[in-house]
Amino acid sequence: DVEVRKVQPADYRLFQVADLICQRGARVVMLAGPSSSGKTTSANRLATQLRVHGKKPILMGLDDYYIDRDMIPAGSDGKKDFEHINTIDTKLFGEHIAALLQGNPVELPKYNFVAGKREWAGHWMQLHEDSVIIIEGLHALNPELIPNIPREMTFKIYVSALTTVNLDNHNWIPTSDVRLIRRIVRDYRYRGYSARETIARLDSVQRGEDRWIAPFQEEADVMFNSALLFELAVLKRHAEPILDEVPKYCDEYTTAHRLKKYLSYFESIPEREIPPTSFLREFVGGSSFRY
Repeated sequence: DVEVRKVQPADYRLFQVADLICQRGARVVMLAGPSSSGKTTSANRLATQLRVHGKKPILMGLDDYYIDRDMIPAGSDGKKDFEHINTIDTKLFGEHIAALLQGNPVELPKYNFVAGKREWAGHWMQLHEDSVIIIEGLHALNPELIPNIPREMTFKIYVSALTTVNLDNHNWIPTSDVRLIRRIVRDYRYRGYSARETIARLDSVQRGEDRWIAPFQEEADVMFNSALLFELAVLKRHAEPILDEVPKYCDEYTTAHRLKKYLSYFESIPEREIPPTSFLREFVGGSSFRY
């Protein structure tokens, strides 16, 4: 097996990764990364490269296997832990993967984040001889998801935004804050969450990443960097009015103020210059991919 561990921009690596997947003969690609790292766009762009190789990729998102929001139990702090693997219906997911690999048709669910419920809309899938399943999600590298599938049938990918933006010689914007701005814009646009709600979940999200991603990321065959040097200049126009809605006298205001301060250092870039296949389109809209 050929292993690629060097972290490089995704644009440069995707076509090489498609080659490696085909060389291995993998039937299942597992793609994981922290919140707002660009997992869904990475999966779609990888699918495009696999089609060039004559493959028939099937895209599956672990988010669609969330249990209904009102069924998620509260943690010891009284809050729902949305990052815990128990929020995923792993039993149903395992049954669907096994059925697909056996050549059986499967109806895939779709999670409605606004309603907080899993929905069924007649979306059926079936593997062909040249099919490859691409599974993306926070827990995609966790061995609990596919314990009965041989390692040689799988290919594992880790994606994250890794570039730190330096404001000067002594101050920088942490990559976690760049991903938080991405998440605030995405959650407001697609999930009906305010910036205050997204920031309030930050501690839970970070604990989830430490618990559910860090222990498994070294198992990845490939690591992608999805960071873009110009992204804060594009996100600025979307994020600032959302952050302005955070009340001054609340726990989340300090974080909102810090993020607005970061954004104030950037001139806004019109998003019409951003191609429809860019990672940023996953957050600001206008993508040529379906999410």
